[in-house]
Amino acid sequence: MKKYILFDNDGVLVDTEIWYFEANKKALKELGLTLYMDIYQEIMARGGTAWEIAINAGITNEIINKKRIQRDIYYQEFLHTKNLEIPNVRKVLANLSKKYKMAIVTTSRRVDFELIHKNRGLSEYMQFILCVEDYERAKPYPDPYLKGLALFKASNEQTIVVEDSQRGLISAVNANIQCVIVKNEFTKTHDFSKANYFIDNLEQLETILN
Repeated sequence: MKKYILFDNDGVLVDTEIWYFEANKKALKELGLTLYMDIYQEIMARGGTAWEIAINAGITNEIINKKRIQRDIYYQEFLHTKNLEIPNVRKVLANLSKKYKMAIVTTSRRVDFELIHKNRGLSEYMQFILCVEDYERAKPYPDPYLKGLALFKASNEQTIVVEDSQRGLISAVNANIQCVIVKNEFTKTHDFSKANYFIDNLEQLETILN
């Protein structure tokens, strides 16, 4: 029986992935480079970085680092101005919190996470939140979800992961935790063959757990 739920953040609880793509695309365009969606999705699926395009074009690390900072600025502008809400998420979390202990395990920077969740009311249902600064190796390595297990003092059999990306799924698989994939147009081309369950939206999660 499951007692603990570890949620990915972007694309599962909030609709942010498209804006991270747009921020990368905007910054790379200033270097004369075009970031195509299909290329970006392939890079993200394996846990790579959009800046591979700049590296392959022979652009120096110094310039890339400056443009990464600019990308972060663009992303925060989008987070301030765009609608990030996924319908009914708060209601689902409120219901689940009556029966399960929950946490968020994200590859986001904490500064971005806090901006995303300011006044959103989702974090109040969580026991803890792990951001990219909180573990040594990011998804698809198992480190983020293994740390989640350790903080809960939970076994993998008692826990389930909710994800929407291939690299997040592989992280859960590598941590030997069952994984639910939430349908997301942004990641529809990813390989989810190792997933245990599939749902169209977060509201269906309760039916799997019951």
